[in-house]
Amino acid sequence: MRIHFIGIGGIGVSALAQYYLQKGYEISGSDLAPSEITDFLKNKGVQILIGNQAEHIQESVDLVIYSPAVKPDNPEFLSAKNKGIKLQSYPEALGQLTREYTTIAISGSHGKSTTTAMTALALIAGGIDPTVIVGTKLKEFGNSNFRMGKSKYLVIEACEYDGSFLEYSPKIAVITNVDKEHIDYFKTFANVKKAFRDFAKKVPADGFLITEKNLPMKEAKNLKLQVPGQHNILNALSALSVARLLGVKDGISFKALSEFTGTWRRFEITKTEPYTVVSDYGHHPNEILATLTAAREKYPDKKIWVIFQPHQYQRTYYLLKDFIKVFRNLKIDNIIITDIYDVAGREEKNINQKINSELLVKKINKKQVQYMSLANAEKFVKKNIKSGEVLIIMGAGDIYKLVEKF
Repeated sequence: MRIHFIGIGGIGVSALAQYYLQKGYEISGSDLAPSEITDFLKNKGVQILIGNQAEHIQESVDLVIYSPAVKPDNPEFLSAKNKGIKLQSYPEALGQLTREYTTIAISGSHGKSTTTAMTALALIAGGIDPTVIVGTKLKEFGNSNFRMGKSKYLVIEACEYDGSFLEYSPKIAVITNVDKEHIDYFKTFANVKKAFRDFAKKVPADGFLITEKNLPMKEAKNLKLQVPGQHNILNALSALSVARLLGVKDGISFKALSEFTGTWRRFEITKTEPYTVVSDYGHHPNEILATLTAAREKYPDKKIWVIFQPHQYQRTYYLLKDFIKVFRNLKIDNIIITDIYDVAGREEKNINQKINSELLVKKINKKQVQYMSLANAEKFVKKNIKSGEVLIIMGAGDIYKLVEKF
């Protein structure tokens, strides 16, 4: 059987492609530009096609799975439709898989990837041997976002954007937290909360729902984590709760959680000499607050620099008051805010005329916070950062490329 993926460079889509590749299917996939992920898949044996072209959909293709970002006028989507080839969105395809396994779905506005990773590693240590689909790369998985297991258990990161997680059928569901996120899709916080309530209802009567309200908080004192911050204690407690449900002994879980050093771009320390560089994916005000509060706790006496790239004009505009409040109150020595990362196909028309980074900095009105272009930020920090100091490079866009330059 041959499966073609449109938008194969997406973090979730690429994991599903690896699943079917290991199952012995012939896999091809396209994306708008080459990336680390497409290169990784190519080395695994996936046929990678750059650009979206109708001719990429051959008659020999049996199924086309497409990223949620793919629009109905996409030439490959239209070509598959015209040829009568079965089409499935990534959430639909993953949803089908969740019904073939006993599925543990990790959802929440923040902390999904870390909690999914912690849960998977605790279960692996306990001999459960799950198949895992996670929204970031783990060194424990050979720097991949996928692991093929041999048991009946599937651990997935369940994203709420576009209502994706409502396609899934979990036996165990985790909701780490609920926040004002993806307002471009949900429009109101009330709609966000409704979506999570609907997701919770997907858990069957003989299943389990884990939320912050039912975590064993007394166990927090027994956790010895390498990843900093109160938010990671809560993530670890969620993972511990899942492991207990599946019969993993606490001693095994505590050891696995204590050995966990984090995932790609989640407070990832990339170098320590002559100064420390941390790469972080945080892009929502509450994620920024959690990460930079944890950074100050971890490095109480060190000067901390931050280069932050806002992600999406809409998020910046709708959460402007929250961004201002967070950046005004943080005890960080130098914060540089660069230009907003424009997410193609997900921005309101002319929203970039209502907000930009210079305006954000002006409204924050704090001398430690300044605006610079990415190139100028790199030059400025390289010129002024001193040995023993800490640089945190934050954002969900292409700012991760800046990490390599330090």
